[in-house]
Amino acid sequence: MNLQQKIETEILNKLAVKKLILENESHQHSGNAPESHFKMILVSDDFDGLSKVKRHQMVYKVLNDLMPLFHALALHTFTTAEWTVNINNLDSPVCSGGSAT
Repeated sequence: MNLQQKIETEILNKLAVKKLILENESHQHSGNAPESHFKMILVSDDFDGLSKVKRHQMVYKVLNDLMPLFHALALHTFTTAEWTVNINNLDSPVCSGGSAT
C-alpha cells in the first residue's frame, strides 16, 4: 500500500466521509520524493460547527502517524451543506521548497 492509499484508508476509517478527493501533487514541487505533497478535499458532517482550524486539527489527529512521511497537505474541508456552494478555488499554495525524507 502506498502512502496515498494509507492516507485515504485512515480518513475513511475514522471520519464520516461524504466525499474524499486526495491528489498527489508531488510532481509540481521541488525535490525527488514521489509522495511528498498532497491536496485533500474532504466533505464530512463531522465538521459541522467547527472552525477551519478545528477541522484541520481533526484531520491531523487522524493522520498523526503518517504526517512525518510527507512534506505538505493542502486541506479543503467542508460540511455537506458547504460543499454544495463552495466548489471553486481549490488550488493548493505554491511550495517554497523542501522535500520529504
